[in-house]
Amino acid sequence: MTVTREHFTEETDPYCLPALEAAALLFDAPWRRFGVIGDSLSAGTGDPTPGYASIGWPDRVADVLRRVHPDLAYLNTAVNGATTDEAIGTQLDRVLAFEPDLLHLPSGANDIVRRSPDYDRIEQTLRGLYERAASTGARLITFTLGKAYDIPVFPDWPQRVRTLNGITRGLAAEYRAVLVEMWDHPINDRADLLSADRIHFAASGQAALAAEVVKQLAHHLERGRRA
Repeated sequence: MTVTREHFTEETDPYCLPALEAAALLFDAPWRRFGVIGDSLSAGTGDPTPGYASIGWPDRVADVLRRVHPDLAYLNTAVNGATTDEAIGTQLDRVLAFEPDLLHLPSGANDIVRRSPDYDRIEQTLRGLYERAASTGARLITFTLGKAYDIPVFPDWPQRVRTLNGITRGLAAEYRAVLVEMWDHPINDRADLLSADRIHFAASGQAALAAEVVKQLAHHLERGRRA
C-alpha cells in the first residue's frame, strides 16, 4: 500500500465536507431518530489530528442531521471492544426501545480478533443483529473496514478483513442497508490516518468517514427520488 504524507486541515481536505454542504446533501432526509450500536469503530474513537475537530464520525453525522432537523434524537450505545454478541446482549434492547428510524450497525471488527475466527458463526451472529434491527423499520447503515486497519500479530489479517467485509456486503445487500465502502478508500494511503494504537481512525479519518456516510445517505435519498 502506498503511503502519502500530505498534510491537510479540515477546510482543505478533499475527502471532507463543509457542514453546510453536508446539510444541503441531506436537505430532505426524513430521519429524526439516529441510533448507533457497536464497538469503538461505531463509537468514533480516535486520537486528535491537528487542523481537525476532535469529533467522531457518528457525532459528526448527528450534527449534520440536526441542521436538517433541529429536534433530532440521537443515541449511541457503542462500547469499546464490544463483539457483535456483546452488542446484541448489552446494547440492542436499549437501541430498539429508542425506536430509531436511522440505525448504524457494526462491522464485526472484534469478532475476528481471535486465534481462529469462525466465519460461519460470525455471519450467523451478524445476521441475527440485522434481523432484529430491520424489524424496527429503520434505514440501516454500515461500513466495510478499511485496509489501513491492521493487527500485525495475525499474519493473515488482511484476508480476515476481506472475508469480514464480504459478509458485511452480503448482509447489507440482503437487508437493503446503506453501505459505506472504506476498504479501498484513498484515505487508507495517508500516513497519519490512524491513531497511536494503529487501529482507530484519527480525527482526520473520522471526518472523512462522516463525509462518506453523508454522501451515501444522500445517494440513497437520490435513488428514492428517482424511483
